[in-house]
Amino acid sequence: MRELERESTSDTSACKRLAIVGPGRVGHALAGALARAGYQIAGPLGRGADGSGADAVLLCVPDAEVARAAARILPGPLVGHCSGATGLGVLAPHEAFSLHPLMTVTPEGAEFSGAGAAIAGNTPPALALAEELAHALGMHPVEISEHDRPAYHAAASIASNFLITLEAAAERVAGEVGVERELLVPLVRATVENWARLGPERALTGPVARGDDDTVARQRAAVAEAAEDLLPLFDALVQATRELAAAGEAQPA
Repeated sequence: MRELERESTSDTSACKRLAIVGPGRVGHALAGALARAGYQIAGPLGRGADGSGADAVLLCVPDAEVARAAARILPGPLVGHCSGATGLGVLAPHEAFSLHPLMTVTPEGAEFSGAGAAIAGNTPPALALAEELAHALGMHPVEISEHDRPAYHAAASIASNFLITLEAAAERVAGEVGVERELLVPLVRATVENWARLGPERALTGPVARGDDDTVARQRAAVAEAAEDLLPLFDALVQATRELAAAGEAQPA
Protein backbone atom coordinates (compact mmCIF):
# COMPACT_ATOMS: atom_id res chain seq x y z
CA MET A 1 0.00 0.00 0.00
CA ARG A 2 1.38 3.40 -0.95
CA GLU A 3 -0.34 6.73 -0.33
CA LEU A 4 0.27 9.11 -3.19
CA GLU A 5 0.93 12.81 -2.83
CA ARG A 6 -0.78 15.40 -5.00
CA GLU A 7 2.55 16.77 -6.22
CA SER A 8 3.28 13.58 -8.14
CA THR A 9 0.45 14.20 -10.60
CA SER A 10 1.23 16.11 -13.77
CA ASP A 11 -0.51 19.45 -14.29
CA THR A 12 -1.23 18.47 -17.89
CA SER A 13 -3.90 15.81 -18.25
CA ALA A 14 -3.74 13.26 -21.05
CA CYS A 15 -7.46 12.67 -20.57
CA LYS A 16 -9.85 15.31 -21.86
CA ARG A 17 -12.75 13.05 -22.84
CA LEU A 18 -13.84 10.41 -20.36
CA ALA A 19 -16.55 7.86 -21.05
CA ILE A 20 -18.40 6.44 -18.04
CA VAL A 21 -19.98 3.04 -18.70
CA GLY A 22 -22.66 1.84 -16.30
CA PRO A 23 -25.80 3.87 -15.50
CA GLY A 24 -26.04 2.76 -11.88
CA ARG A 25 -25.45 4.69 -8.65
CA VAL A 26 -21.66 4.85 -8.96
CA GLY A 27 -21.74 5.72 -12.66
CA HIS A 28 -24.14 8.61 -12.15
CA ALA A 29 -22.30 9.92 -9.07
CA LEU A 30 -18.85 9.83 -10.73
CA ALA A 31 -20.12 11.26 -14.02
CA GLY A 32 -21.59 14.26 -12.23
CA ALA A 33 -18.59 14.83 -9.96
CA LEU A 34 -16.01 14.52 -12.77
CA ALA A 35 -18.05 16.80 -15.04
CA ARG A 36 -18.01 19.42 -12.28
CA ALA A 37 -14.25 18.90 -12.05
CA GLY A 38 -13.89 19.94 -15.69
CA TYR A 39 -13.79 16.69 -17.65
CA GLN A 40 -15.76 16.16 -20.86
CA ILE A 41 -17.98 13.27 -19.84
CA ALA A 42 -19.84 10.87 -22.09
CA GLY A 43 -22.43 9.00 -20.12
CA PRO A 44 -23.10 7.24 -17.99
CA LEU A 45 -23.47 4.96 -21.01
CA GLY A 46 -25.09 1.55 -21.28
CA ARG A 47 -22.97 -1.54 -20.72
CA GLY A 48 -22.65 -2.22 -24.44
CA ALA A 49 -20.72 1.01 -25.10
CA ASP A 50 -17.47 0.70 -27.07
CA GLY A 51 -15.73 3.84 -25.80
CA SER A 52 -15.28 5.37 -29.24
CA GLY A 53 -14.09 8.97 -29.17
CA ALA A 54 -12.87 8.81 -25.56
CA ASP A 55 -9.36 9.20 -24.19
CA ALA A 56 -10.27 6.92 -21.30
CA VAL A 57 -13.16 4.71 -20.28
CA LEU A 58 -14.22 4.08 -16.69
CA LEU A 59 -16.37 0.98 -16.17
CA CYS A 60 -18.85 1.41 -13.31
CA VAL A 61 -20.47 -2.00 -13.64
CA PRO A 62 -20.90 -4.96 -11.24
CA ASP A 63 -17.73 -6.98 -10.68
CA ALA A 64 -19.07 -9.97 -12.62
CA GLU A 65 -19.62 -7.79 -15.70
CA VAL A 66 -16.29 -5.95 -15.80
CA ALA A 67 -14.57 -8.39 -18.17
CA ARG A 68 -17.51 -8.42 -20.62
CA ALA A 69 -17.78 -4.63 -20.59
CA ALA A 70 -14.02 -4.28 -21.14
CA ALA A 71 -14.11 -6.68 -24.08
CA ARG A 72 -16.54 -4.35 -25.88
CA ILE A 73 -14.20 -1.33 -25.64
CA LEU A 74 -12.35 -0.57 -28.88
CA PRO A 75 -8.52 -0.46 -28.73
CA GLY A 76 -6.99 2.91 -27.93
CA PRO A 77 -8.32 4.51 -24.73
CA LEU A 78 -7.13 3.65 -21.26
CA VAL A 79 -9.73 1.45 -19.57
CA GLY A 80 -10.45 1.42 -15.86
CA HIS A 81 -12.92 -0.07 -13.43
CA CYS A 82 -14.34 0.97 -10.05
CA SER A 83 -14.24 -2.42 -8.35
CA GLY A 84 -12.59 -2.59 -4.95
CA ALA A 85 -11.81 -6.32 -4.96
CA THR A 86 -11.04 -6.92 -8.65
CA GLY A 87 -7.57 -6.78 -10.16
CA LEU A 88 -6.54 -5.38 -13.53
CA GLY A 89 -6.31 -8.67 -15.41
CA VAL A 90 -9.99 -8.58 -16.35
CA LEU A 91 -9.30 -5.44 -18.42
CA ALA A 92 -6.79 -7.12 -20.74
CA PRO A 93 -5.59 -6.36 -23.36
CA HIS A 94 -6.22 -2.68 -22.58
CA GLU A 95 -3.84 -0.33 -20.80
CA ALA A 96 -5.65 -0.55 -17.50
CA PHE A 97 -6.30 1.29 -14.26
CA SER A 98 -8.68 1.12 -11.33
CA LEU A 99 -10.27 3.76 -9.14
CA HIS A 100 -12.33 2.62 -6.16
CA PRO A 101 -13.78 5.41 -4.01
CA LEU A 102 -13.68 4.46 -0.34
CA MET A 103 -17.14 5.94 0.06
CA THR A 104 -20.67 4.63 0.16
CA VAL A 105 -22.92 5.65 -2.75
CA THR A 106 -26.68 5.72 -2.21
CA PRO A 107 -29.48 6.55 -4.68
CA GLU A 108 -29.08 10.15 -3.47
CA GLY A 109 -25.44 10.22 -4.62
CA ALA A 110 -22.18 10.64 -2.70
CA GLU A 111 -19.72 13.25 -1.50
CA PHE A 112 -16.31 12.07 -2.70
CA SER A 113 -14.23 15.00 -1.44
CA GLY A 114 -12.10 13.99 1.52
CA ALA A 115 -12.58 10.25 1.00
CA GLY A 116 -9.89 7.72 0.27
CA ALA A 117 -9.49 6.03 -3.10
CA ALA A 118 -7.79 2.73 -3.90
CA ILE A 119 -5.97 3.01 -7.23
CA ALA A 120 -3.82 0.83 -9.47
CA GLY A 121 -2.44 0.89 -13.00
CA ASN A 122 -0.59 -1.59 -15.20
CA THR A 123 1.50 1.16 -16.83
CA PRO A 124 2.80 4.50 -15.51
CA PRO A 125 0.31 6.53 -17.63
CA ALA A 126 -2.58 4.36 -16.42
CA LEU A 127 -1.59 4.77 -12.77
CA ALA A 128 -1.10 8.50 -13.30
CA LEU A 129 -4.62 8.82 -14.69
CA ALA A 130 -6.11 6.97 -11.72
CA GLU A 131 -4.25 9.31 -9.38
CA GLU A 132 -5.33 12.35 -11.40
CA LEU A 133 -8.99 11.39 -11.29
CA ALA A 134 -8.83 10.75 -7.54
CA HIS A 135 -7.32 14.18 -6.92
CA ALA A 136 -9.85 15.81 -9.25
CA LEU A 137 -12.58 14.37 -7.04
CA GLY A 138 -10.86 15.67 -3.91
CA MET A 139 -9.97 12.17 -2.74
CA HIS A 140 -6.78 10.79 -1.18
CA PRO A 141 -5.37 8.08 -3.50
CA VAL A 142 -3.62 5.01 -2.10
CA GLU A 143 -2.02 2.46 -4.42
CA ILE A 144 -3.24 -1.04 -3.49
CA SER A 145 -1.46 -4.09 -4.87
CA GLU A 146 -3.27 -6.89 -6.69
CA HIS A 147 -2.66 -9.26 -3.78
CA ASP A 148 -4.01 -6.84 -1.18
CA ARG A 149 -7.23 -5.81 -2.93
CA PRO A 150 -9.51 -8.48 -1.36
CA ALA A 151 -8.32 -7.57 2.16
CA TYR A 152 -8.73 -3.86 1.40
CA HIS A 153 -12.27 -4.46 0.16
CA ALA A 154 -13.11 -6.65 3.15
CA ALA A 155 -12.05 -3.81 5.45
CA ALA A 156 -14.30 -1.43 3.53
CA SER A 157 -17.24 -3.81 3.82
CA ILE A 158 -16.72 -4.26 7.56
CA ALA A 159 -16.46 -0.50 8.10
CA SER A 160 -19.53 0.37 6.04
CA ASN A 161 -21.85 -2.53 5.18
CA PHE A 162 -21.48 -4.46 8.42
CA LEU A 163 -21.96 -1.30 10.45
CA ILE A 164 -25.40 -0.91 8.86
CA THR A 165 -26.21 -4.54 9.69
CA LEU A 166 -25.15 -3.96 13.30
CA GLU A 167 -27.23 -0.80 13.60
CA ALA A 168 -30.21 -2.64 12.14
CA ALA A 169 -29.88 -5.17 14.97
CA ALA A 170 -29.69 -2.36 17.55
CA GLU A 171 -32.71 -0.67 15.99
CA ARG A 172 -34.67 -3.92 16.12
CA VAL A 173 -34.00 -4.55 19.82
CA ALA A 174 -34.64 -0.89 20.70
CA GLY A 175 -37.91 -0.99 18.79
CA GLU A 176 -39.16 -3.78 21.05
CA VAL A 177 -39.14 -1.34 23.98
CA GLY A 178 -40.43 1.70 22.09
CA VAL A 179 -37.11 3.41 21.35
CA GLU A 180 -36.99 4.73 17.79
CA ARG A 181 -33.98 4.90 15.49
CA GLU A 182 -33.69 8.68 15.82
CA LEU A 183 -32.72 8.32 19.49
CA LEU A 184 -29.85 5.99 18.60
CA VAL A 185 -28.43 8.25 15.89
CA PRO A 186 -26.58 10.74 18.17
CA LEU A 187 -25.01 7.83 20.05
CA VAL A 188 -23.82 6.20 16.82
CA ARG A 189 -22.41 9.45 15.46
CA ALA A 190 -20.56 10.22 18.70
CA THR A 191 -19.17 6.69 18.82
CA VAL A 192 -17.83 6.89 15.28
CA GLU A 193 -16.28 10.28 15.96
CA ASN A 194 -14.64 8.94 19.13
CA TRP A 195 -13.24 5.97 17.21
CA ALA A 196 -11.88 8.29 14.51
CA ARG A 197 -10.30 10.62 17.08
CA LEU A 198 -9.10 8.21 19.76
CA GLY A 199 -8.75 4.81 18.10
CA PRO A 200 -10.72 1.68 19.08
CA GLU A 201 -9.17 0.90 22.49
CA ARG A 202 -9.57 4.39 23.96
CA ALA A 203 -13.02 4.95 22.43
CA LEU A 204 -14.46 1.74 23.88
CA THR A 205 -17.05 2.22 26.65
CA GLY A 206 -19.87 0.18 28.17
CA PRO A 207 -20.35 -2.83 30.45
CA VAL A 208 -18.05 -5.22 28.57
CA ALA A 209 -15.18 -2.73 28.72
CA ARG A 210 -15.87 -2.20 32.45
CA GLY A 211 -15.91 -5.93 33.14
CA ASP A 212 -19.55 -5.69 34.35
CA ASP A 213 -20.54 -9.28 33.61
CA ASP A 214 -23.85 -9.06 35.51
CA THR A 215 -25.08 -6.28 33.25
CA VAL A 216 -23.91 -8.13 30.14
CA ALA A 217 -25.85 -11.20 31.31
CA ARG A 218 -29.02 -9.14 31.79
CA GLN A 219 -28.52 -7.62 28.34
CA ARG A 220 -28.18 -11.11 26.83
CA ALA A 221 -31.40 -12.24 28.47
CA ALA A 222 -33.20 -9.18 27.13
CA VAL A 223 -31.91 -9.81 23.60
CA ALA A 224 -33.05 -13.44 23.87
CA GLU A 225 -36.54 -12.22 24.75
CA ALA A 226 -36.70 -9.47 22.11
CA ALA A 227 -34.94 -11.16 19.18
CA GLU A 228 -33.56 -14.59 20.00
CA ASP A 229 -32.07 -15.04 16.53
CA LEU A 230 -29.65 -12.17 17.31
CA LEU A 231 -28.00 -14.07 20.18
CA PRO A 232 -25.15 -15.52 18.07
CA LEU A 233 -24.33 -12.00 16.85
CA PHE A 234 -24.55 -10.61 20.41
CA ASP A 235 -22.31 -13.35 21.81
CA ALA A 236 -19.72 -12.93 19.06
CA LEU A 237 -19.60 -9.16 19.59
CA VAL A 238 -19.31 -9.52 23.37
CA GLN A 239 -16.33 -11.84 22.92
CA ALA A 240 -14.68 -9.56 20.35
CA THR A 241 -15.27 -6.55 22.62
CA ARG A 242 -13.71 -8.36 25.59
CA GLU A 243 -10.63 -9.07 23.49
CA LEU A 244 -10.44 -5.45 22.36
CA ALA A 245 -10.78 -4.22 25.96
CA ALA A 246 -8.02 -6.61 27.05
CA ALA A 247 -5.78 -5.36 24.26
CA GLY A 248 -6.37 -1.80 25.42
CA GLU A 249 -5.47 -2.67 29.01
CA ALA A 250 -2.25 -4.29 27.80
CA GLN A 251 -1.11 -1.10 26.07
CA PRO A 252 1.30 1.15 27.98
CA ALA A 253 -0.32 4.23 29.51
